[in-house]
Amino acid sequence: MPDGPYTMSDHTPDDESPRAQGAAGEFAEVIDKHLDRQRYLDQHWSGSFWEYLGLCEENPSVARHAYQRLYDAIMAQGYEKYRLFKKDVRRYHFFSDPTDHGADAIFGLDFALMQLVDVLRSAAEGYGTDKRILLLHGPVGSSKSTIARLLKKGVEHYSATPEGALYSFSWMLDSHCEATPVEGNPHEALRTHEYHSPMHEDPLILIPRKAREALLAKMNALYKPVHHGGRLRVVGDPDPFSRHVLDNLMSFYAGDWRKCMGHVRVRRIVLSEKDRIGIGTFQPKDEKNQDSTELTGDINYRKIALYGSDSDPRAFNFDGELNIANRGICEFIEVLKLDVAFLYDLLGASQEHTIKPKKFAQTYIDEVILGHTNEPEYKRLQSNEMMEAFRDRTIKIDVPYNIRLDDEIKIYQKDFGPSRITSMHVAPHTLEVAAMWAVLTRLEEPKKAGLTLLQKMKLYNGKSMPGFTEDSVKELKEEAPREGMDGISPRYIQDKISNALVSGQALEEKTINPFMVLNELESGLTHHSLITDEDTKKRYREILSMVKEEYEDIIKGEVQRAISADEDAIKRLCANYIENVRAHTQREKVLNKYTGKDEEPDERLMRAIEEKIDIPDSRKDDFRQEIMNYIGALALDNKKFEYNTNARLYKALELKLFEDSRDTIKLKNLVSSVVDDETQQKIDVVKQRLINQFGYNEVSAVDVLNYVASIFARGDTKSK
Repeated sequence: MPDGPYTMSDHTPDDESPRAQGAAGEFAEVIDKHLDRQRYLDQHWSGSFWEYLGLCEENPSVARHAYQRLYDAIMAQGYEKYRLFKKDVRRYHFFSDPTDHGADAIFGLDFALMQLVDVLRSAAEGYGTDKRILLLHGPVGSSKSTIARLLKKGVEHYSATPEGALYSFSWMLDSHCEATPVEGNPHEALRTHEYHSPMHEDPLILIPRKAREALLAKMNALYKPVHHGGRLRVVGDPDPFSRHVLDNLMSFYAGDWRKCMGHVRVRRIVLSEKDRIGIGTFQPKDEKNQDSTELTGDINYRKIALYGSDSDPRAFNFDGELNIANRGICEFIEVLKLDVAFLYDLLGASQEHTIKPKKFAQTYIDEVILGHTNEPEYKRLQSNEMMEAFRDRTIKIDVPYNIRLDDEIKIYQKDFGPSRITSMHVAPHTLEVAAMWAVLTRLEEPKKAGLTLLQKMKLYNGKSMPGFTEDSVKELKEEAPREGMDGISPRYIQDKISNALVSGQALEEKTINPFMVLNELESGLTHHSLITDEDTKKRYREILSMVKEEYEDIIKGEVQRAISADEDAIKRLCANYIENVRAHTQREKVLNKYTGKDEEPDERLMRAIEEKIDIPDSRKDDFRQEIMNYIGALALDNKKFEYNTNARLYKALELKLFEDSRDTIKLKNLVSSVVDDETQQKIDVVKQRLINQFGYNEVSAVDVLNYVASIFARGDTKSK
């Protein structure tokens, strides 16, 4: 490299460097694959007012109002049906965040989301809920903000598709936004500068009301909504700026409305929060610094000198959150923390769909108003008699925590699953036990005698248990209507899993296991900012002990299956059992292949297997007959009975084989410092099975074997 400053002359130009050209060509090809110029042109279409009327005739859905468009955006992604707690449930794919590859996906809140979508459907139909504020209410960390973000993101994406297209307009006037005659043609006004409609209004709002009603009747006759039965409507008058311009043009053209429309340039718009087009977000600040002009716009003092009055709409910025959210959605973060003056603005914005900018008349808006709040703020609202009008205009939608284990696990898999955590091994059940504890803290103690909290969680998660039907699970749910509104937040769990991932032990071993996470969860309770009640902390610690016991049972079962996973051995045991059962049920004898003599069926063998799945002596004959009938039914269908065909029998065979193998492997010896070579070889086989079949790595497999060995060493032989 030459001495001195580097200049462009020191660098070979791109067109003279084949190497640079080749690299740029490869990269450019990658970029070009993801570019769509035609889509850009479609999304930036512009045309005359009359061309827009032609579009309305071809596709009347371009004139849908905000609630109809949001509801269609949700339904366009489709849904699936399933049953839960004896109710038909819809899972809307929209809330799985398909537009952003699941980055904001929501799991397990299908009942709350169904209620929200039902409200939007009602509003789309025009049944009155379009005149309400939607209030998402729930504990901290229950996905309220995520739901709001998904609605904003989803309607943005939908407006960029051909099905979700919508249009606004601009005025073509002179540099002072006035109707100035063209030189040499006093009957025609200049069109040198473009002024966008500040509130992104539908061009149809420029049509006089009487003519508009007749036009909408024709459009509704052509309109065939896919997802709802609502009708098209365009209500109100243009915003003050457009009204001022239209009045000036009507004066210039002596009332010729058609000539005025010659100054209108219709353009397609794509809703965008970043560009402040149809998506608004308001977050409360310090009460002393709050100003309602942030919602409804403010005077542009620099333009007063130009236009001569602060009541001239051209000297006003219609850029408040409620202004720019017109045609889309406005989110109010922690809405109940708003100053009372702000809430007054929301009363008219929701019920009458109007706002009152300073020094101007009521202005029509078309938007979904969505707020969210936590429970303490909502209780304060309920106790405030002065806020009765606000409560009356609010539809509350409860957004609880998950109470289904599988759904809670998915939350943590999204952040800590194999696709995200690549440098660290997350041992099996690590996320499961964290999710289990979180869900258990949210459940109420069951009132049914003999039912534990852990069993209740399993029933909610879809597990079958003797003595419990769909009806009884539904009753359990109905007797605890507030379940999910209290308990541990997913954020706390995520924080503690993160702590475990960066702990010294994890960084050294490149592995985290359930006990590391459970220890983090327990130690964090001492300084938890939201849990100050000692009784609550005590209950949560008791639940942690419950989860540890459940985890012990899980890993004991896995080690048992790993030890008894010798397929040849389990096949031989199964064949021996079936041969003895066949002889017993048919009152025959069994040929002893060693002695060559016929002998009575081996009752000890049969009972040793049957006892593993709690078949009492009084039921043994019935169970054996069931097995033979099952084998016979399979034979009629030309199917072969295998050792793993019947789940109950397979479990019994596994447990029997484990019991026989346990003494051979001498698992207890693992906790001693001396293990003979033969035992070590057998232990290595079991360890490899844990790695191959259950997802452990070398470190976590050894940890689990050691822990299970210590359980058996202390004489704990309880099996699930």
